[in-house]
Formats: sequence, structure tokens, C-alpha cells
Amino acid sequence: MAALPYWRLSSFYLFYFALLGPTAPFLALYFDHLGFSAARIGELVAIPMLMRCVAPNIWGWLGDYTGRRLAIVRFGAVCTLLTFSLIFVSKTYTWLAMVMALHAFFWHAVLPQFEVITLAHLQGQTSRYSQIRLWGSIGFIITVVALGRLFEWLSLDIYPAALVLIMAGIVLSSLWVPNAQPPQGNRPTGDGFLKQLRNPGVLAFYGCVALMQMSHGPYYTFLTLHLELLGYSRGVIGMLWAVGVVAEVLMFMAMSRILARFSLRRVLMASFLLAALRWLLLGSFAEFLWVLLFAQVLHAATFGSFHAAAIAFVQRSFGARQQGQGQALYAALAGTGGALGALYSGYSWNALGATLTFSIASLAALAAAVIIAIRMQRTGHEPYP
Repeated sequence: MAALPYWRLSSFYLFYFALLGPTAPFLALYFDHLGFSAARIGELVAIPMLMRCVAPNIWGWLGDYTGRRLAIVRFGAVCTLLTFSLIFVSKTYTWLAMVMALHAFFWHAVLPQFEVITLAHLQGQTSRYSQIRLWGSIGFIITVVALGRLFEWLSLDIYPAALVLIMAGIVLSSLWVPNAQPPQGNRPTGDGFLKQLRNPGVLAFYGCVALMQMSHGPYYTFLTLHLELLGYSRGVIGMLWAVGVVAEVLMFMAMSRILARFSLRRVLMASFLLAALRWLLLGSFAEFLWVLLFAQVLHAATFGSFHAAAIAFVQRSFGARQQGQGQALYAALAGTGGALGALYSGYSWNALGATLTFSIASLAALAAAVIIAIRMQRTGHEPYP
């Protein structure tokens, strides 16, 4: 067996998720810096999320059909860099909407294909996946803290240049990665997938995925602006985002033990209920730093335990030849929910205010908890007792 190219794989995750460091916390802040209204900001942030509903399925089919996954990764990385660089041409709403759509279409092509390559390299060593993926979280933490300080010292005018530099790092790291092919199996068929999808518990799960991501709309779109208005510096805001990711990493490290002790249904319910609490705290009590820190630690539940339990649910609910379709639907509904969350929060932020906007998010998460409690309990299927 060939030696695992640990650092080559890890470097790609480092740069890929480093790009989320400036985008998740500071993209809306940059659009605000350009003078856009809350509604326009919500629309611009929603566009990349909508692309997440479409792009992975198109590029995933192309990767399955051609088998040239590394070529797709490299092509997607280069096109992400080139299309985002168009942001230097104009800052009008229409032009920025086009830039958001184009670069996201190629950016969302990259990670699913790279995950397949990584798992192909890890044949017989799948337990080491978390050791490689961990560098993605480290990349996020580095950029969110460093750029938070940098935007505090300098103007947000440097924001596009910072993203282009990170995208260049993604391109270079993709060129460094050696190729690997997964074991060849039979092509998946749709009959079994559609039959399992009709199970009420499975449909309930996918509906709750959309609700959970919708509830994150105000968080990903307006949290940084919300905290700035409350008097927090950009450096402190960057640190607070990093706290959430550190909590997420620690949760990922503990999830194997948690899932061995508790059912997926209980983990999902707890994640939804803690999300409902988190959004209430952020909307009503964020002026208190200790409350804000606690709310950010809850990212361990609202993303960490939810995502790990969701991936496990899909794996247990579908057969080996249906996994790709199950994961693609998970990504698509997560993107749909995220886009709806960004849109509704954009329209409600000025009209209703932060407290009510986050309260709507809390109700969405609470609704997901109720649906899981009722629908999964009725099915009695093994994957979610």
C-alpha cells in the first residue's frame, strides 16, 4: 500500500476551509461596507447557498461518469479563483450577484470530489480521516482570527484581495495532491433510493435538515453586523467565531462515543433544541459577553453534533449503492434551507429587528425538534430508535 500523502491532503483542507474564515463572518459585513441594504445583503449571501443545491449534483454526476475527480477539483479551484476575481471589475449589485453565482458554482464542485479522493487514499486507514479533516477547522480558525484583526486595523476594501490570496492557495494545494481512485462498484439504481425516501422518518429527517439550515440564516448573514452594532470590535468578533469552530472540533472528536451511547433521534432532537436556545440568546442577550460565549459554544450542537448525526443517519438509512444520492439530497436541502434563511433574515432584519429575526430562527429549529420527536418515533426503524 502506498504511503498516505497526509500533508498534501491536509494542506488542501487547510486552504479550502480557510476560505470560510472570511466568508461566513465577514461577507455580509463587506456588502454592508459597500452600502447595500439588509435585503440586498440577504439576497447576495443567499446566492452561493442556492448554488449549493445545484452544483454538487452536476459535478458529482460528472465525477462518477468520467472518473476524473482530481481534474474536476483542479478545474473547479482555478475557475473559482478566476470568476471571483471579477469582483475587482465592478461593485454594482447585478455584477456582484453574478460573481457570487459563478464562483459558488465552481467552488461547490471541489469539496465533494476531493472527499472521494481522500477516502480513496485512506483505504484501510479511514480512522485517520478526522486527523486530516481537522486541518480544515484549523484553517478556518487562523483566517477568522487573523482577518478579524486585519479588518479592524485596515479598511474592508482589502477583503476581496484577501479572498483571492486564499483561493490561490486552494489552487496550489490541489496541484500538490496525488490522484487516487475509489474501488469500482455497480452503478447505483434509483428504485431502492426512492422506496427508502418515502419512509416517513426519512422524509421528516430531510425536512428538518432544511429547517435547521434555515434557522442559521440570521447567524451566517447578520451576526457580525449585529455584534458590531452592539459595540464589539472586529478582532473580538473574529475570536468569537473561532470559539464556535473550536467547540465544533471538540464535538467531532467526541461524537463516536456519543453516538455509541445515544440514539440518532435523541442526538438530533438535542441539537435542534439547543439551536432554538442559541438563536434566542443571540437575538436577545448578545450584549452580555458571557452569554455570547455560551451561545458560541453551542455551535458544538447546532453544527457539530447535528452534522455528524445527519451523516450517520444517511449512512444507516440507505444502502451502499444509494449513499451518493442520499448525501447529495442532504447537501441540496441544506443549501435550500440556508438560502431561505438568508433571504428571510435579509427582508426581516430592518423591518422586525434582530430579536424577532432570531426568534423566527428559534421557532424553525424548535419545529424541527417536534417533527423529529413525532415522525421518527412512529416509524420504529433501526437507524433512529
